[in-house]
Amino acid sequence: MSKTNDEVYEVVRKHLLEICPDIKADRVVRTASMKELGASSLDMVEVVSCSMRELGVRIARQELSTLKDIGGLVDLLHDAALKKKVA
Repeated sequence: MSKTNDEVYEVVRKHLLEICPDIKADRVVRTASMKELGASSLDMVEVVSCSMRELGVRIARQELSTLKDIGGLVDLLHDAALKKKVA
């Protein structure tokens, strides 16, 4: 069964808070960027990699480079999960 957009958000949120324990949970919202929350570029790569691994999807770096916030990442991961289910 494919995950809902909210479930994908929870996966991303979980990995972000595990990898960056200094980030307060209440600040992790869809409109925030990981950078403005204090995540380093290495932290961001790890969050994306862990999230993709857990969801069983792959996304091209080019697509990832256009993202502005957590919500954009969630939408991209969710779309990839839906396409995977159809394929």
